Amino acid sequence: MKFAADRMNNLPPYLFAEIDRAKERLEAEGHDVISLGIGDPDKPTPQRIIDVMLKAVQDPKNHQYPSYFGSPEYRKACAQYMKKRFNVDLDYTSEVLALIGSKEGIANLFPAFVNKGQYTLIPGVGYPVYDGGAILNDSLSYWMPMSEENSWLADFESTPQEILDNAAMMIISYPSNPTSAVAPVEYFDKAIAFAKKHNLLLVNDNAYCDITYDGYVAPSILSRPGAMDCCIEIFSTSKSYNMTGWRCAFAAGNAGAIDTLGVVKSNVDSGIFGAILEAAIEAFTGDQSDVKEMAALYEHRRDLVLETLDAMGIGYHYPKGTIFIWAKVPEGFTSAEYAKKVLEEAHVIIAAGNSYGPYGEGYFRISLATDDDRLVEALNRMKSIV
Repeated sequence: MKFAADRMNNLPPYLFAEIDRAKERLEAEGHDVISLGIGDPDKPTPQRIIDVMLKAVQDPKNHQYPSYFGSPEYRKACAQYMKKRFNVDLDYTSEVLALIGSKEGIANLFPAFVNKGQYTLIPGVGYPVYDGGAILNDSLSYWMPMSEENSWLADFESTPQEILDNAAMMIISYPSNPTSAVAPVEYFDKAIAFAKKHNLLLVNDNAYCDITYDGYVAPSILSRPGAMDCCIEIFSTSKSYNMTGWRCAFAAGNAGAIDTLGVVKSNVDSGIFGAILEAAIEAFTGDQSDVKEMAALYEHRRDLVLETLDAMGIGYHYPKGTIFIWAKVPEGFTSAEYAKKVLEEAHVIIAAGNSYGPYGEGYFRISLATDDDRLVEALNRMKSIV
């Protein structure tokens, strides 16, 4: 008996699940493994958010089915966040939709907007779910070229016409996972014009907008002229508020696109637990000083890592955002070979760049979501095997 659809043959093992398996194997052998592979914040969710959750979970009204689209109070809080953070005005009743984490929202974009056999333009180096979502939808990915030479900005303008003739959607993500690249507003303006010209839904995955450094402030694509005509933007509580396990996010943008995505979600899930939504309201509308403190901590860790990479003679893209360092593999190794060497000899997990797309070969990603002492220990181990 066959226990998998044909499309499963095209779906690679999920990167972070494979990292977890490697960690478990080495720990079972008695090794002390330090993971710099997964971007899961090591600090707890701010207490102000937990306190709201503790009270809300005891409220019987939250024990019933929640709204498919997120409570009106939650969507209103998301719209308030967008106004305060980006000066973007949204109608919370039609232009905001609750998501069970940004990963879920991204995966549901494909059945909502892309027909079988159609293309989605995705970053040549990007979050693995962009391609995985297409595969599970029996649609196709076109990997937009990216490189150090063009500051890791996805080159949509070079897309062949035959691809554009059969494309429905384009995804970008700035600040970028894994490259940590940021995009100037002029890039967003060109992307909006390109999407309109070729009748594409334009999606900006903005999960790292609040984790930025050196005074840089990440914009929202929805603040740019014409964006509401063709764009959806995705935001998350995961990294800004250390809420990765809570699974709470939202999509905002064009009302027609938000409505379509909501139809898909109403058919595949039953919404987010109401107590989580109440806690997320506090996250978005409460005192944001804890967000600034986390960004400062990551900036400190960034500087620790860059200092060591300089000493090792390893090049990197200088990050102004995200919780990642995108670094060059030493000469003589592929991305996978170097990641394996670091794992087997230093017992440190790093993410091979080619796992994020074809233009990631020759690079690796380091996560800053590790306590300072363990981060330094991991770097020293890596340094010892160079």
